[in-house]
Amino acid sequence: MIGPTDTIVSAATPPGTGGIGIVRISGNDAPRIGQLMLGDLPQPRVATLCDFIAPDGEPIDNGIALYFPAQASFTGEPVVELHGHGGPVVVSLVVDAAVANGARLAEPGEFSKRAFLNGKLDLAQAEAIADLIASGTSQAARAALRSLSGEFSDAVNALVSQITDLRVHVEAAIDFPEEEIDFLSDKKLQQRVSDCAKAFEKLLATATVGRVLRDGYQVVLVGRPNAGKSSLMNRLSGEDTAIVTEIAGTTRDILRENINIDGLAVELIDTAGLRDNPDIIEQEGMRRAREAMASADAVLWIQDASDTDAEDLCETLPEGVPVIVVRNKSDLVDEDLSGEGVVVLSAKTGDGIEQLRDSIRTLAGYKNLGEGSLTARRRHVDALQRAAEHFYAGRKALSENAAGEILAEELRIAQQSLGEITGAVSSDDLLGRIFADFCIGK
Repeated sequence: MIGPTDTIVSAATPPGTGGIGIVRISGNDAPRIGQLMLGDLPQPRVATLCDFIAPDGEPIDNGIALYFPAQASFTGEPVVELHGHGGPVVVSLVVDAAVANGARLAEPGEFSKRAFLNGKLDLAQAEAIADLIASGTSQAARAALRSLSGEFSDAVNALVSQITDLRVHVEAAIDFPEEEIDFLSDKKLQQRVSDCAKAFEKLLATATVGRVLRDGYQVVLVGRPNAGKSSLMNRLSGEDTAIVTEIAGTTRDILRENINIDGLAVELIDTAGLRDNPDIIEQEGMRRAREAMASADAVLWIQDASDTDAEDLCETLPEGVPVIVVRNKSDLVDEDLSGEGVVVLSAKTGDGIEQLRDSIRTLAGYKNLGEGSLTARRRHVDALQRAAEHFYAGRKALSENAAGEILAEELRIAQQSLGEITGAVSSDDLLGRIFADFCIGK
């Protein structure tokens, strides 16, 4: 792939006042622009103290200049970096000088996009840069760094290689129809199919956890008024985020709080109580509660364990959303309230809170993987799931009908879906959506 030929410039440090401000220039014209702004271009990869000069010859700032030839730069193009003082006016003047000398302002994520287009990174690695910057926990940061180093891409490419070998075997059988039946029933082929299935399962599990690490896990607290939703949210977060009173219907709107469960970023959403005959304000609160449930990763269904007349309203929950039933106020009852898929606790005393944390972690499919974790995006998981669906469809056609042609075609489509992850198969529209979420200087 060959990237654009024009030269771009942007501040690589965040807006605002700081000790250092970095301006990055990348493109074929970067050495000329750097020479105009510095007088002399520094030696490659040697930090050099220089004056930064405006087009009219007046000095703008004094700082460190670095020059990276194309083969040794992040973008795969000649790059000049100017490290000066971090005042926003100074940084703006340096950027303006580069533009006046022929560069153009970079678009969001354009430096990383050029690194991808010039073969310095694959698409999953480029996305990991943004994920590393946006990491919400130390676990997520370590996982993003591992993906940036290429470990996730290596796992995807290894699976692609397995599928390629399987395709070669199957298509060779198709080319020799007189031997096809025996060839397709060969134990070596069956073993390869089985190995691919295991690889899909492992990579899907890794990517699913990686997606949770990157995006976090959204959990909605729902139940009747006064079931203890707000008290539980405060207990889990360690903050008095939600107002707690004995008056039913205190919570009328959506409340959000972020917590960390062993490196898993969880967004808790407290909602209005669900009940019959609500007033107009509560009706709107209940509508928002149901809307939050529909898009959540999981629901905590909070029940008042001390209310023996409490009616189970689980039929109001959306289909397909995992549910943990929480029987709260265990400190007010003496009977055994435990059961399968049920967490018994007291938001008031804290008893059972660790069990709930463990249940949330388990439901998310998350475990503290330490050095083995990777980061992934929803699109990666979607592509893997599509690839797996085609693979399993082909495996079924092989086992039931010895249909080698169908297996070969399903493997081809699966391989194409996996290629979307690393960028081996991509479109301009996809690239535009991905890099538009990056900050300008990356």
